Amino acid sequence: MDMYDKINELYDRRRKIEMGGGDHRIDKQHDKGKLTARERIDILVDEGTFVELNAFIEHRFDEPGMTKGSAPGEGVVTGYGKVNGKTIFLFAQDFTVYGGALGEMHAKKISYAMDLAVKNKAPFVGLNDSGGARIQEGVLSLDGYGHVFYRNAIYSGVIPQISVIMGPCAGGAVYSPAITDFVFMVEKTSQMFITGPKVIETVTGESISSEQLGGASIHSAKSGNAHFSCESEEEALEQVRHLLSYLPQHQEETPPRHPVEKQDDFLYNLLDHIPVDPTRPYDVRKVIQQVSDEGSFMEVHKKFAKNAVVGFARIDGYSVGIIANQPKVMAGGLDIDSSDKISRFIRFCDSFNIPLITFEDVTGFLPGVQQEHGGIIRHGAKILYAYSEATVPKITVITRKAYGGAYVALNSKAIGADLVFAWPNAEIAVMGPHGAANVIFAREINESEHPEETRQEKIELYREKFANPYIAAANGMVDDVIDPRETRIKLIQSLHMLSKKEEHRPAKKHGNIPL
Repeated sequence: MDMYDKINELYDRRRKIEMGGGDHRIDKQHDKGKLTARERIDILVDEGTFVELNAFIEHRFDEPGMTKGSAPGEGVVTGYGKVNGKTIFLFAQDFTVYGGALGEMHAKKISYAMDLAVKNKAPFVGLNDSGGARIQEGVLSLDGYGHVFYRNAIYSGVIPQISVIMGPCAGGAVYSPAITDFVFMVEKTSQMFITGPKVIETVTGESISSEQLGGASIHSAKSGNAHFSCESEEEALEQVRHLLSYLPQHQEETPPRHPVEKQDDFLYNLLDHIPVDPTRPYDVRKVIQQVSDEGSFMEVHKKFAKNAVVGFARIDGYSVGIIANQPKVMAGGLDIDSSDKISRFIRFCDSFNIPLITFEDVTGFLPGVQQEHGGIIRHGAKILYAYSEATVPKITVITRKAYGGAYVALNSKAIGADLVFAWPNAEIAVMGPHGAANVIFAREINESEHPEETRQEKIELYREKFANPYIAAANGMVDDVIDPRETRIKLIQSLHMLSKKEEHRPAKKHGNIPL
């Protein structure tokens, strides 16, 4: 056998691996409306940039149903490529090979790619499509999961980690995506759950479908386990590419600054979006879109805890993280889910040097027995903790209401805001004028011949004397009261000024966030 024969053998072996489970199983994958692992990689990375790693790794078993060479590529493709011209590392589970089940060497391939990603300071993306642990390998498959989970946790905050659920993800397999920074799901073809429908029916008697139990709609809207829900695999992969454009490669790097076309920074139309009446609802997304570079806002957790809006945007080309109350849902009040949503997003941005901009219009934390018994104290404290801990540039714009403990929690000067701006209609107080007037002026109202007229007079008196932004400004809690139309100008000036900000915390192993 000469060298050409050896080379032909090499290409034959590589072709077999690239075919995965073969034409029949590839066709079955396509029939389900799903792409193959390699087709997904081709969409995710820039054309012609993917380099495969460890293609020839094989499992070490020779048992019935698992003969040598029966799992080409070990059911997972790993490697690196470029997205938007920058290196990422990735894995893509191959459902055509043993249902993408994870075994010892499958996990070893993923772990090796993760280690390389950290050594080379590059983001890591996992394309999940797996039936779970490879039962034939017993405890070795569980140990393999452990190695992946450990790296997800240890590398958290070191490099961005993104998970895309593109098929089943069950049992222990769900914990890896849960530790990563962002989870994408595909509607109708992806599911996540700890315990499948059959086991649940056996144990509890509850009958439910896989989609109803752990589909994209459930996790994006109800559980909050998924940050993005996409209609197709192609859309999900394009959205991953878009998300990466806002992020630095690693925790020591500043986020990329994109060139921006010159636009009028004096926002004439902004006044049309927010009513002066503090009780009238409006869509805060319209404010965010006005203030941000055109078309740059990418909302995160769009369908979950809709009383808060978080996401990435660009302002004068700078990547920023936006946190905002949403007055058209629950009057923008904070509850358990929105507290979790906000605090998790703050901590991601702080990990990767992304400035935080908060648009505040909040009545307070949501009252009620269910919220109190559900732990609103603990969950609300996460926001306070996350803002206090964050050392990135932090800017707040109070657009209308800022009442009570929620005012303090949402990046007030007291917990570390670098700059706080207020619009002239802002109301900053311990509580809203209606509640405050009823407490402070209770005797005058009760003894009045016309109690309702007196109540309204006292409400306006309180609003005028105690709830206006100039009281807070006089005490240094607001840096400036601004014309709303100048909001973008002020944010651009602030981001430029804060671009070299350094702030340090006391040396410690880590804090103990109230989880």
